[in-house]
Amino acid sequence: MSQLLLLGTSACHLCEQAEALVVQLNIPFTKVDIAEQEQWQERYAIKIPVLLDLESQEELLCWPFSSEDILHLWERL
Repeated sequence: MSQLLLLGTSACHLCEQAEALVVQLNIPFTKVDIAEQEQWQERYAIKIPVLLDLESQEELLCWPFSSEDILHLWERL
């Protein structure tokens, strides 16, 4: 089964909104604070929140996205 990575930071209100959408849809995900990952901080700092595929680490959605966007994405995985 696929799982998502939600990239963000602890001080990001948009990341909190994105997390709430994923939780509301009951989709399995892992939250990652990019401040603790230099490679991701350089790559995603201006894009967060970002949803990645856990296995491939392929970038799937960048903010802004809706619950409908997440559902369509989840159905494709």
